[in-house]
Amino acid sequence: MSKVSVATKRMVLGTPFRSDKLGHTLLPKRIALPVFASDAMSSVAYAPQEIFLVLSVAGLSAYTYTPWIGLAVAVVMVVVVASYRQNVHAYPSGGGDYEVATVNLGPRAGLTVGSALLVDYILTVAVSISSAAENIGSAIPFVEQHRVLFCIAAIVLITSINLRGIRESGTAFAIPTYAFIAGMVVMLVWGFIQIFILGTDVSSDTADFGVKAENSHLVGIAFVFLIARAFSSGCAALTGVEAISNGVPAFEKPKSRNAATTLLLLGGIAVVLLMGIIVLAREIGAKYVENPAKDLIGAPADYQQKSLVAQLAHAVFRDFTPGFYFITIVTALILVLAANTAFNGFPVLGSVLAQDRYLPRQLHTRGDRLAFSNGILFLAIAAIVFVAAFGAQVTALIQLYIVGVFVSFTLSQIGMVRHWTRHLRTETDPSARNRMQRSRVINSIGLLMTGTVLIIVLITKFLAGAWIAIVTMVAIYILMQLIHRHYASVQTELDNTDFETILPSRTHSVVLVSKLHLPTKRALAYARATRPDNLEAITVNVDDRDTRRLVAEWEGSDISIPLKVIASPYREITRPVIDYVRRLRRESPRDVITVFIPEYVVGHWWEQILHNQSALRLKGRLLFEPGVMVTSVPWQLSSSDRRKNRDRVYNAPGDTRRGMVPGDGPSGPADT
Repeated sequence: MSKVSVATKRMVLGTPFRSDKLGHTLLPKRIALPVFASDAMSSVAYAPQEIFLVLSVAGLSAYTYTPWIGLAVAVVMVVVVASYRQNVHAYPSGGGDYEVATVNLGPRAGLTVGSALLVDYILTVAVSISSAAENIGSAIPFVEQHRVLFCIAAIVLITSINLRGIRESGTAFAIPTYAFIAGMVVMLVWGFIQIFILGTDVSSDTADFGVKAENSHLVGIAFVFLIARAFSSGCAALTGVEAISNGVPAFEKPKSRNAATTLLLLGGIAVVLLMGIIVLAREIGAKYVENPAKDLIGAPADYQQKSLVAQLAHAVFRDFTPGFYFITIVTALILVLAANTAFNGFPVLGSVLAQDRYLPRQLHTRGDRLAFSNGILFLAIAAIVFVAAFGAQVTALIQLYIVGVFVSFTLSQIGMVRHWTRHLRTETDPSARNRMQRSRVINSIGLLMTGTVLIIVLITKFLAGAWIAIVTMVAIYILMQLIHRHYASVQTELDNTDFETILPSRTHSVVLVSKLHLPTKRALAYARATRPDNLEAITVNVDDRDTRRLVAEWEGSDISIPLKVIASPYREITRPVIDYVRRLRRESPRDVITVFIPEYVVGHWWEQILHNQSALRLKGRLLFEPGVMVTSVPWQLSSSDRRKNRDRVYNAPGDTRRGMVPGDGPSGPADT
């Protein structure tokens, strides 16, 4: 890498961390809450809005059901939080739902959960960033006009922050997350004080508007379907809860206890904000429709619909404009930062799946800052693809949302019920049995709740776009199966004990020659030093004049190694060499052929483009030939001198007093 690329990398990522510093990157609860809760916190900003939007189809009278739908969502959230507290205690390794399903239901169930969560994490980033762009775009027309570019830039920014390490990303996101929570609490408390204590008339800008119902006479099954669809949209508030169970290894010790406490705080805050927004919106007469110009009766022709949270802030802080702007800014900011939950959950889950050989092993390795860099980059690229494919339209993306998370919720709860049942068969301690039975009851209720919601989500959202998420999950499931099959076959092949230890009868060395210069002479000298049974040099005739000149120079030199000229009527280099090596193998099948290839070592990236291309092609082809060894013989050009001192070990304080001469490192002089 050039100095410019290294400097750029260090500027973006910071200095690399040693592996033994991993413990210093773990999160205390005060930082873990914003790291893992930003998604759940942001969900309460648009989940109530989705409830109002769906119910507006049936007219203003349907809004009377919003508190009950909100209460149903809150009950599901409480049950899910309580259930996942059992998960983090039972499985603290970071596998989360994937580990629970794999251990208790088998690998196929685990892969189903893994594929569902991977898709859900990707959609979390896409939906959150797109929603932020929509909110910001309502105030800044430039963002609305370039929504996709804004989303891509935001994803790149969050990616770079996360690549710097989990602790640094947590610190960066802590202030905005806490500011959002504090701002929402102040807005709700002050709004209720004005309404119920001071008796102040607090009303939304849309309070005097009517709602044009597209289907005002919905009855029976149709109306139940509408309520169910509103409920399923409101359940978007539950996304992000599972991230803590997947991120337990990122917590400071005691990991399980800290994760369970953080999960409890997340659930409590989310329920309070969700119900507070819904109730306050009903009290001030807020309305939210899909097409304000057509669906809002009495609205001015140029009326621009505000988000539900913005309507609340404008009504509550009508006489305090800074309060309105503060809520608007932190809401938009938390929607951007909501993607951070996925950026912390996806890489950990990807690492676990890679460790089990269901994903490429590169996802299991940590980067310079001890973060799972490859997983972070993969998530960013996948999210950008979804954003670009759907034009950053929240309405389109949200139909794909929450399917995956409730698939994982349901299978996880089935697994936990089996987990406690299995342990109860062998446990004899009465107090331990009581705890297990209580946990099994909690997880059974969680199974009932999440399974019901999953069915509702599939029924109400399948044709609206959820089928795309399901198809993607199936594709990822099949891909992971194929990856696992490949790794298993390679392992079987490498573990084969039927290895023939018969040594080759002879070694035949071949030195590739293009010109008689210093790199060629070094390659010849090194090949001779290996003491092969046969040694020869070969050149490919792609230009008669150059070949005759080379032969004349060779015969006039003191080199005793024979030079063979290989004809190449079509001026190819790679194919004639491969054919010649294969002919040697056919003539002496028990011989090992060693091909020595001189290569230039350059100091600039652009020089690599100008050199070594033929060598790279040859190596790539020769590696597939059985019984053939390839040896690169480097020749350092003068431009590589600038790299010689890059890895020099500099003197530490006190080296002079210990008798070490300047320039000496632990292994002797740096220039040796």
